Amino acid sequence: MLLSNITTFKTAYFQADFFGKLIFLFLFALSSISWIFLLHRIWVYKQVKKESMQFQKIVNREKEKCLHLNIDSALKGASPFHHIFTTLKHKTIEILDKNRFFTKDIVSGGINHLSQNDIHLIESHLVATISKQKDLLDKNLFVLSTITTLAPFLGLLGTVWGILITFFEMEKGGMIGSNTAILGGLSTALVTTVLGLIIAIPSLISYSYLKNAGRLYTSDMQDFSHSLLSTIELQYRKVDIDK
Repeated sequence: MLLSNITTFKTAYFQADFFGKLIFLFLFALSSISWIFLLHRIWVYKQVKKESMQFQKIVNREKEKCLHLNIDSALKGASPFHHIFTTLKHKTIEILDKNRFFTKDIVSGGINHLSQNDIHLIESHLVATISKQKDLLDKNLFVLSTITTLAPFLGLLGTVWGILITFFEMEKGGMIGSNTAILGGLSTALVTTVLGLIIAIPSLISYSYLKNAGRLYTSDMQDFSHSLLSTIELQYRKVDIDK
């Protein structure tokens, strides 16, 4: 059955005129791009999930001294979790150093804690980092949505063009060459429509799948950042004892 369908597509391609062949080639190119893009994105998401799980295990194991964790030697690569942790570590150390510097004349050795405003500042930087990492994961995802829209229109163009060729040849008469051209026009009209739908439907499903995978991973990044922020807050949050 599959070989028969492939033979049908090949026959329709060779029977088409020059413009019809161009439509077929564009459809084949769109199909190749969509599948290559999908397979690459699936591979990227699997690698990102794997690296993130490894990094989270390392951070959880060293949670009590996470600000002193040597990230570069702990895990090679740069997963989004890695960037989130780096943002939290650098911003927390920067604020702690600032607090010690500005209070060293008031308290011997300076104050080694974070205020509520400091916590909110770190959280805002984490939110910005998560947003940036999400944009990187969704980069070029518009390719699939474009193919989903473009493929049916190309198929429709092939349909209209094939019908025009058919009517044109029918007006010329019933010559043998004309009959071959009529069959070529009809096959172009039908097969390009089928190809357009065959390309568009998997592209639409792939786009929805990747968008959902991105949302799920964004939720994972938010959970990881909340866990890190809670740990830092417990360790360095200023305790109000005046009340």
